[in-house]
Amino acid sequence: MAGRKVTLKDLAIKAGLSVNTISRALKDKEDISPATRKTIQDLAKEMGYVGNALAGSLRSGLTKTIAVIVSDVANPHFGIMVKDIEKTARKHNYTIFVINTEDDYEMEERAIYTAIGKNVDAIIICPSQRSTDNIRFLQKNGVPFVLIGRRFREEPDFDYVICDDEKGGYLATKHLIESGRERVLFLNGPGRISSAQERLEGYKRAHAEAGLPIRDELIVEVGASAGDTRQVVKRLIERDATFTGIFAFNDVIAWEAAYVLQKHGYRVPDDFGVIGFDNIQSRLFIPFQLSSVSPSKGKMSKRAVDIVLHKINHPESKTRFREVIDTALVLRESTK
Repeated sequence: MAGRKVTLKDLAIKAGLSVNTISRALKDKEDISPATRKTIQDLAKEMGYVGNALAGSLRSGLTKTIAVIVSDVANPHFGIMVKDIEKTARKHNYTIFVINTEDDYEMEERAIYTAIGKNVDAIIICPSQRSTDNIRFLQKNGVPFVLIGRRFREEPDFDYVICDDEKGGYLATKHLIESGRERVLFLNGPGRISSAQERLEGYKRAHAEAGLPIRDELIVEVGASAGDTRQVVKRLIERDATFTGIFAFNDVIAWEAAYVLQKHGYRVPDDFGVIGFDNIQSRLFIPFQLSSVSPSKGKMSKRAVDIVLHKINHPESKTRFREVIDTALVLRESTK
């Protein structure tokens, strides 16, 4: 069979059986005896036969694939989330493929076109949130989808599963304040992102509850590119900005901030308490033990898959999904 794909007809000739019998045995149909099924399945493996998924999808109308579109797969948070999505999808005999957008609107648009062009059954997407146009296009196209990690609060028609970002921002800031670090520097993500907006609301709530003023100079938006945080924190230190603790939009930003502090001779947590967001160290063991807000990545990922499977299997359903998963503060050495 070298040089061409093995077909059902090749298996039938080799086994001395009909193509229909071979096909039904490979699908584990019960009208074929267990012994015959095993013999044919072993023969298929021996000869290198792989079923034609495209032909199967033409018959069923499903490709059994889900596209996962994320902003930065290099960030361990998204890597962990994608792994959890794949694990859940696999249990339902679905395959995923991942497209990285680098949080860029045009790349996000191309990613959506690519996914739809491959006839995926559904899309799980963490939107760039520069505009609703890409998501509106998805909605018009009719492909089942759900937003993960971010939401458009002004658009009730978009289904989403997110974590409680406001509570996470509140818990992190409250802990720093209560541990005596009342001047909390908030290194936030881009303001267009819902999670950044809601974590800022939590930051402000903790200050209001403690009777502390909001200092605008201690709320700094950090770019997504590697190194942006280092430049920001370096400038703040050189300007003698009087912050005593840092709450960061994510763990990667928190680690970069701690790195700069230590490079300038400061100690964490002795001189500065630092808290991140995403709790990456629940899965990765890194020597610098960072306190962080846990967004329950596993629960979010599982629910995202459950939601799109519901949409695939019940296309007539009018159910709306607006799910907020609880967050919790996990304390480690960076604040003790």
